[in-house]
Amino acid sequence: MAGDRTVAARAEVTVHLVGAGPGDPELITRRGAALLVQAEHVVYDRPSMAGILALAPTAIRHCVGKHGATPAPPQHEINALLVDLGRTGACVVRLKAGDPFVVSR
Repeated sequence: MAGDRTVAARAEVTVHLVGAGPGDPELITRRGAALLVQAEHVVYDRPSMAGILALAPTAIRHCVGKHGATPAPPQHEINALLVDLGRTGACVVRLKAGDPFVVSR
C-alpha cells in the first residue's frame, strides 16, 4: 500500500545545521562548537574551514563544495547524503559558512 511506504519512509533523521560565522573558531557559537566536537560526520562546503573543522577531529569529513574547476554537487545530492548519513543514527553536522539562516539556499 502506498500509505504504508510513506509512513515507513518518514523515519526520524537528525542533521544539525551549524553556521561557521566568519570562520574564526573562537567566534562560532558554543552550541555549534559542542556539536562539532560530538560529530561523527561533518558535511561542509569550503576547504578553507580548517580552523572550524579542527573542532571535529574524529569526524568523517564530506566536502561538498566546488574543487577547482569541478563544480559542487547539485543540492539534491547533498540532501540525499545528509539523509543517508542521518539514517545511520550518527551525529551529523551540516557546516555552512557564515550564518546559514541568512545566506543559504
